[in-house]
Amino acid sequence: MQGLLNEWRRTHYTKNVNVDLKDEEIIIMGWVHEIRDLGGIIFVLIRDREGMVQVTVPAKHVAPEVLEAIRKLRKESVVAIRGIVQEAGKAPNGVEILPEEVEILNPANQPLPMDPTEKVRAEIDTRLDSRFIDIRKASVSSIFKIKSQLLHTVRDFFYENGFIEINTPKLVASATEGGTELFPITYFEREAFLGQSPQLYKQIMMSSGMDKVFEIAQIFRAEEHDTLRHLNEAISIDMEASFMDDKDVMKILNNMITQVLIDTKEKCNNELTILEHDITIPDGPFPVVNYDDAVDIINSKGVEMEWGDDLSRAAEKALGDTMDGFYFLTEWPSEIKPFYVMPNKEDPTKSHAFDLMYKDLEISSGATRIHQYDLLVEKITEKGLNPDAFGSYLKAFEYGMPPHAGWGVGADRLTMVLTGSNNIRETVLFPRDRHRLTP
Repeated sequence: MQGLLNEWRRTHYTKNVNVDLKDEEIIIMGWVHEIRDLGGIIFVLIRDREGMVQVTVPAKHVAPEVLEAIRKLRKESVVAIRGIVQEAGKAPNGVEILPEEVEILNPANQPLPMDPTEKVRAEIDTRLDSRFIDIRKASVSSIFKIKSQLLHTVRDFFYENGFIEINTPKLVASATEGGTELFPITYFEREAFLGQSPQLYKQIMMSSGMDKVFEIAQIFRAEEHDTLRHLNEAISIDMEASFMDDKDVMKILNNMITQVLIDTKEKCNNELTILEHDITIPDGPFPVVNYDDAVDIINSKGVEMEWGDDLSRAAEKALGDTMDGFYFLTEWPSEIKPFYVMPNKEDPTKSHAFDLMYKDLEISSGATRIHQYDLLVEKITEKGLNPDAFGSYLKAFEYGMPPHAGWGVGADRLTMVLTGSNNIRETVLFPRDRHRLTP
């Protein structure tokens, strides 16, 4: 192809085309969002990742080759346009572009698999089947711009607080927490699994002396569910820190989430407006509810729950009806927590474990970890697991393992909170559940 793309480069994103550029020549590149041909004048909306701008084509006042190119345009074709900026009060940003040269960089086939203008709404499965077009919609791309800011803020927060970023294996020889919620794979002549958590590796790093570490990476859970809150592949934000307990890392988590809320509200205002969603910044630490009180609250709402039970979906909803916003749920029963969670010395039936909830949605789980070798072996055995299967993990506890604590945050669920999404599939580019393995 010859022309604009070879001779020039885009000078502006659409959001930067405003009245300050009046009478200036610019080049924009993007997709044809809408075409209105009124005969004597044609209006074309060009969209890029930052927004839209109007190209106005008065048929009698543009070069014949420009008019010819404009009349060949199809919706969602990719174009490059060189033109002059003029004021136009009713157009986006109060300006329009009078084209001097138009080049179709790549025409779009018709009909489209779905309507990116959202005049005709599509079901989630149709949208996911053509995700590349779905993301062209401002309401969808806004979710991922907010998610990008979330991950940016999280990394900055960890670096500013003295954490070291690590990368742990996702091909593992044994389960992190036991159980059957694992994806087995063939690893040459032996069986292996996709990692369901970096937990064991985070703890091994505490023995290495690296002291405070974090990781942002995929985790895999072979759970056969069909809910709006679960996926089989998700992004987990994990941290582990030595010489800290559950209260210390809860404070770190509280501060990190608060910073995420602040940055999202300040830096993603346009995206929040598009989504018609607002974010409330808490005016203090998140409330804390212990497990005993949570059981009483849940039962008072007419949902039966006995002490020692995990929270059912009905129990989560009952608790979420009482608690507004973020809150910590602490002092969980040891029996329903993983083997590496430290029990309470005064009452071993309770543990130093916590969850961070947002209304009825679990966002994070964390705990003080067991750092004593003998106690850890005892708890592994109590859970019906074989300590021999955790040999390389346990070895790290024999040669100087400091006290430590940590947590993991579901990045996709946190994105649901930040964007007001009700379905976790909205917050993942290409979600993986029990029914979907493509695109």
